Amino acid sequence: MINFLIYSVYLILLLNLILYSYSFFRKGKANVFFVVYLFFMFIMQFSLEVMYQIGVNNLFAINIFFIGQMILLGLFYNSLLELKSQKLFVKSSVICALLFLGVQFTLDSSQFLKFNLTEITLTSLLVVVFALFHFYNMLTETKRFYYVTIGIVFYLLASTVLFLIGNLSSELDNDVKYLTWMLNAFLAIVFQFFILYEWKVSFSNKIND
Repeated sequence: MINFLIYSVYLILLLNLILYSYSFFRKGKANVFFVVYLFFMFIMQFSLEVMYQIGVNNLFAINIFFIGQMILLGLFYNSLLELKSQKLFVKSSVICALLFLGVQFTLDSSQFLKFNLTEITLTSLLVVVFALFHFYNMLTETKRFYYVTIGIVFYLLASTVLFLIGNLSSELDNDVKYLTWMLNAFLAIVFQFFILYEWKVSFSNKIND
């Protein structure tokens, strides 16, 4: 069952990458940072799968993913936000987070080879804050990437809890670990469907314009 969920995520992610890339190059409407984020996500998922299949510890790649996700979604929301104070917060918080994590990894390099609770929580919650800024602005502005933002908030909050549990999985029985990963795969599918629905609502009707 979990393999079906995981490969479904890959397929929907690839579809989203193709659709958003097509919209960007065809009409220049899709946000460039979001397209790059989808490409980064696909490359990382593919790399994680390859490392898993050949028996290589891929936890360091997961940490790279969280850091890259924070940077790219930070750039994405920075490009959408209008208020200078919000833009300043996004830029400064990403820089501070990178400096903090850099110091942490320098002092204890083993943190880069496991589920880093601090990194996962910090990077994910910062992106949620960026998304909430955008939500607030959309109360009085055009709703751009509305469903994507819903998906990001929903997925990052829920998956962060599961990843925190995952860090403790060595102390849990196999049934609990399996349930944790299956729930995370299901959440990832829901997230990809939010992204797909955003494309349908915001971009599909512009293909033939």
